[in-house]
Amino acid sequence: MLYPAYELVRAALSRYSITGLRLGGAGRANFTHVLEQPALPTVLANTAVWVFGVVIITMVMSLALAQFLTKEFFGRRVVRWAVIVPWAASLVITSRLFTLIYDYYHGVLNKLLIGLHLTSHPIDFLGDDRWTMWSMIAVGVFASIPFSTYVILAGLNSIPQDVYEAARIDGAGYWKTYRSITLPMLRPALSVAVVLNMIYVFNSFPVIWTLNERNPGFAHDTTITFMYKLAFKSAERDIGQSAAAGLFNVLLILVAVVAYLRVVKPQESDTR
Repeated sequence: MLYPAYELVRAALSRYSITGLRLGGAGRANFTHVLEQPALPTVLANTAVWVFGVVIITMVMSLALAQFLTKEFFGRRVVRWAVIVPWAASLVITSRLFTLIYDYYHGVLNKLLIGLHLTSHPIDFLGDDRWTMWSMIAVGVFASIPFSTYVILAGLNSIPQDVYEAARIDGAGYWKTYRSITLPMLRPALSVAVVLNMIYVFNSFPVIWTLNERNPGFAHDTTITFMYKLAFKSAERDIGQSAAAGLFNVLLILVAVVAYLRVVKPQESDTR
């Protein structure tokens, strides 16, 4: 773990030729150049929308799905297996599949929307600025739900049944029991799911790159694809700037995770 971190810091403080040859030290110049990038505000805004959009929608849907999977019904085992599939599948394959679903001319989604008379013409889900980010968020949610669902499902199964029995004896209704018992006792599982999802989604390169690779510039990029383009796709092809952006990326996710944990920890202490 330490050696790659050392190399990242070393690269961020170095100058490189367009072919990747190290030319010497750069001091703080790479960090300054990254902060001066005109596209940086757009990239940061995209990252915030991407991370919060995927994590919030994922957690709400996973909570509902996990609650459903705790019930006894015919075929429950098959449904539980099916939920794992998006998580087990390669993110690149999943994302490529969605490019076919979203396709402007032959995509299944456009044919379905037109067939149901919800739109009179195809929608360019990956080319129209109004739809691109939300189309990527939908794929991110699809790929994130299985992990969150199983973490929450494990939390639900760990809640003692005698607690619910005591609540019923006291006359507590379903919603009061859910608010007062289920959600507070799920906080550790929810915290794990949220933190790990934030890290995974923040660093999710395959989904964003596969869906957004045809779009020029940085209009729909997040920090993870932004630093890749700085090194390999931009006019500068600057590895030093890319490494500096990578360090900023690490700091951003650490700040986000620490801020979330500082909010959650007092709530858990109050619950205890």
